[in-house]
Amino acid sequence: MTNNIVIDTAFDAGNIEVKSIDGAKARLAIRKDNQSEFKQWYYFRVSGAAGRPLELVIEDLKDSAYPGGWPDYNSVVSEDRDYWARAESSYDEAAGAMTIHYEPEGDIAWFAYFAPYSLERHHDLVSEAALMDGVSHRVLGHTLDRRPLDCLDMGEGDKHVWLYARQHPGESMAEWWMEGALEVLTDMGNPIARTLREQCTLHVVPNCNPDGSYRGHLRTNACGANLNREWENPTAERAPEVLALRNAMDETGVYFAMDVHGDEAIPAAFLAGYEGIPDLTDEHYAGFTSYKSILDRRSVLFQTEKGYDTSAPGKANLSMSTTQVAHRFKATAMTLEMPYKDNFQHPDPEQGWSPENCKALAHDCLGALVEWLAAKG
Repeated sequence: MTNNIVIDTAFDAGNIEVKSIDGAKARLAIRKDNQSEFKQWYYFRVSGAAGRPLELVIEDLKDSAYPGGWPDYNSVVSEDRDYWARAESSYDEAAGAMTIHYEPEGDIAWFAYFAPYSLERHHDLVSEAALMDGVSHRVLGHTLDRRPLDCLDMGEGDKHVWLYARQHPGESMAEWWMEGALEVLTDMGNPIARTLREQCTLHVVPNCNPDGSYRGHLRTNACGANLNREWENPTAERAPEVLALRNAMDETGVYFAMDVHGDEAIPAAFLAGYEGIPDLTDEHYAGFTSYKSILDRRSVLFQTEKGYDTSAPGKANLSMSTTQVAHRFKATAMTLEMPYKDNFQHPDPEQGWSPENCKALAHDCLGALVEWLAAKG
């Protein structure tokens, strides 16, 4: 008799429901975010799998948050939880089901929508950065589950730069980007770090939604609020994370802001701006277009061919972070999006878009910021 594989999710960011298991085959479904219809993030462990060809079918994806995210997508997989590769995956659009095929070398394999970034790793990241020269840490506030909203401050300049990530917790690539950014910013032997910290005061919030991250949510916090739709009128009862972050921005003002995200469908890294905000001037908007042009020239990981449609004049959604910050502070603000899929310009069949890509793009973004500041004078 062949033993069934075992599937578990009772860990940080775990998310899958088991419908049935037959030997090395399983039928699965993604659990919705709490008090929400959003579902797309999954993360689970398969054990008892050594040398057995796995066939893992995730069903009911027609009503996932972004069905366009599944075609041409391959699941991430790891056996050591350090190196994340891609497992051959195929999507049956008619059935609304994705099948993952993988044969592990060892007894345990971990599968996820993107390489997870755990809260333990987050705490390590924050603690290590806070020990570096010239870096201070503060708690902006607490979440509904009473987790701290960590902020790292550094620099002596009069230009306040805000970098924040993971409003949507299942977009774990955003915190990998943050790890790359902090690698640069805490290294005073790096001329990019020295220049930015001389000219700017930087405020770095690596994870805006630790509750959703731990709960295995795609897009919402503990009570089902999509934080990136709460920026116009945030409340302590529904979105304390946004309220704390926006209040902190009110105290400092904002010169430049980048909100870091991931996109399910578009196989590229790109920027979204603030075209539709009220009273937008050519001078204000030029801050965004010039930065985008600099980053496009500097980074092979970034492109401008693919991206979101722009809002018509005066039609921006001011409940979103980038538009609210650009309007509220007359700041140069932007949303950086990175793919769950592969990068269409520079595909990597082994890893697709990876944590390593996220960190490298962060280095490029900070280099572009130095050049952008120099151009502004």
